[in-house]
Amino acid sequence: MTTAAKPAAASVAQSAGAFGKYVLVFCVALVIVIADQLTKIWVDTDMRLYQSIPVIDGFFSLTYVRNTGAAFSMFADMSEAYRIPFFSVVAVVAVSAILYFVHSTPSSQKLVLVACGFVLGGALGNLIDRVVYGSVIDFLDVYWGEWHWPAFNVADSFISIGVGLLLLSSVFATDQES
Repeated sequence: MTTAAKPAAASVAQSAGAFGKYVLVFCVALVIVIADQLTKIWVDTDMRLYQSIPVIDGFFSLTYVRNTGAAFSMFADMSEAYRIPFFSVVAVVAVSAILYFVHSTPSSQKLVLVACGFVLGGALGNLIDRVVYGSVIDFLDVYWGEWHWPAFNVADSFISIGVGLLLLSSVFATDQES
């Protein structure tokens, strides 16, 4: 290969790597959105609102609830006229931030890119609910005795896992990664 062809080949390889990282993130996000929406369709079709089905007695149930707010039902009392546009803007900002982060992440950092796909997929899954239903379908109910963690869903789970992976990757990041 000539000296002039080497930079051009490197540029093509970089472009392929940059495209590949977006494909990875979007494929991961798509799988999560599909899994999230299928589980929510199942819950909405086969369960009554507030119905609870024990899975592990005293610890875990499937409990169908609708969350009009954000995490832990924050802003649930906000008027629907403000709530849906507010959450839509928050989702657009979050998705934009994730895409910017993906853009600035090297293709070699696969775990970080997968984590971004987790967060993106979860954010899009809950956004779909807000647009379609005006609320988010939650059904995973973890509890101990009378203490209940707020109900959540597949999208919430992947957002939490993705954020956790991003935090871990930043703690264990080295200057040699690129």
